[in-house]
Amino acid sequence: MPHDHEASSTAERPEDLFRAAAPHYALHRPGLPAEAVRLLAETVRDVERPVLLDLGTGTGQVPAALLPAVPRLGRVDLVDTSRGMLDEAARVLVPLLKGRAAGFHQAAAQDFTPPYDGYRADLVTCARAAHWMDLPAVLAMADKVTTPAAAVAIMGDGSLWTHEAPWTVELRALIRSYLGAERRAGTSLYKEPARSHEDVLAESAFSEVATYRFPVRRTWTPDRVLGYLRSTSFAGAEQFAGRHAEFEAEARRLLEQRAAGAGLVEDAVFTVLLARRPGGSR
Repeated sequence: MPHDHEASSTAERPEDLFRAAAPHYALHRPGLPAEAVRLLAETVRDVERPVLLDLGTGTGQVPAALLPAVPRLGRVDLVDTSRGMLDEAARVLVPLLKGRAAGFHQAAAQDFTPPYDGYRADLVTCARAAHWMDLPAVLAMADKVTTPAAAVAIMGDGSLWTHEAPWTVELRALIRSYLGAERRAGTSLYKEPARSHEDVLAESAFSEVATYRFPVRRTWTPDRVLGYLRSTSFAGAEQFAGRHAEFEAEARRLLEQRAAGAGLVEDAVFTVLLARRPGGSR
């Protein structure tokens, strides 16, 4: 089965925020809505053997959704700074590749290096990860490695940290009681991007942007929420300096109480910013 697991530098990064979280991420992070998968598939409808470049791939949720939806996919390239995430992605994707080529690249998104001369991607995706990236540099890279009619899709639906429901507000307050008021990101504090993704896209080569919003209702279980939290940079086990078991016990009590009442319901909106070069629409 043709795939290149060493396509980019494999040197361990100083801080791999998601290495320990990768198995939990694969198990507990919500996937892509079916409507979003259909939208992405439509972008390569007229391409005979499309190439997918997925940035900040995590455990490979985007290619895992698109490989069955687009049997014509000829190649997928997955880019992530976390070796742990790429290892999980390889485990998930190998049964889905069915002979199709894949590259697993441990690198920052803007540092992606095409795996061969003449490489051109038809679709570039980034799901729930653009806020970690130097987005202008990423889009400049994408401009160099894509076909003229390629689409760039930046996608996300927030997180249980940002969602506003009574139970998530209480859960966030509990996390803050252990870790402090500011949102954590590994050993540092999380900083919101200075500019919106829409504004950055408008100034890039991919300035023709269409916005799609897909409402999603999720009903969580206490176990699923705790697994999800272990997958995050703001409430992973390593954040709690030996108090993680204590936190989880308190969180479970809170979640079980709320699940027995109004339920652990998340009403989210999965947003897709689908961008092309001007005149590049099919």
